Amino acid sequence: MKIINISSRSDLIGALASSFCLIHCVATPLLFTFPIVNSANNNHGHNLWWGILDLVFLGISLLAVNKSATHTTKSWVGYALWGTWGSLALIILNEKISLIPIWEEAIYLPAIALVFLHIYNRKYCRCGNEKCCAVK
Repeated sequence: MKIINISSRSDLIGALASSFCLIHCVATPLLFTFPIVNSANNNHGHNLWWGILDLVFLGISLLAVNKSATHTTKSWVGYALWGTWGSLALIILNEKISLIPIWEEAIYLPAIALVFLHIYNRKYCRCGNEKCCAVK
């Protein structure tokens, strides 16, 4: 017995993961401006677990994008989901390794786009059965 059927709820899971990612990204600079948080972290500026949340949200989003893109009735939505997820992944990985300088707020655009794409796909692009789920 499956507790969560990711195929039927991939857009909901993706929208939630992207929303939590967005909240996480907005809260990070606000949270770590407080001196009490920085002193509790030995002045490193962030906890390891807080930084790992980026990757957790990215992984959940990957699963959701994969299912949503393969079960959409509009091919452009699938391509948009993958392109947006790819740009989000590049921004997050660049932030981790500091390869090229990108302004901090750049992460908001793909996160917001993923939320809207999942909501759009859930409302307008879902097929009723498995036979129509091939990307057209």
